[in-house]
Amino acid sequence: MANIKSAKKRILVNRTKAARNKSIRSAVKTSIKKVDAAVAAGDKAAAETALREAISTISKATSKGVYHKNNCARKVSRISQAVNKLNG
Repeated sequence: MANIKSAKKRILVNRTKAARNKSIRSAVKTSIKKVDAAVAAGDKAAAETALREAISTISKATSKGVYHKNNCARKVSRISQAVNKLNG
C-alpha cells in the first residue's frame, strides 16, 4: 500500500479513470453486438440504424482517448462491411 500522499491520490484517480474507460468500452461492445444481431437476423433497416448508433458510440470513445484512432477505424470498417453485405 502506498504511503505517500500523491501515490494514494494516483491510486484513487486511476480507479476512477479505469471505471470510466470500462463503462465506455462496454457501451461500444454492446452497440457492436446490436449491429451483429441485426445483421444475423437479416434486417437491413435495423442494421443501418444500429450501425449509425454504433459509429457514434465508437467515435465518442475514440475522442475520449479510450480507443486508438486505427482501432476505431477498424471497428467501424468491419461493422459497416457486414451491414453493406446484407441484401434488401
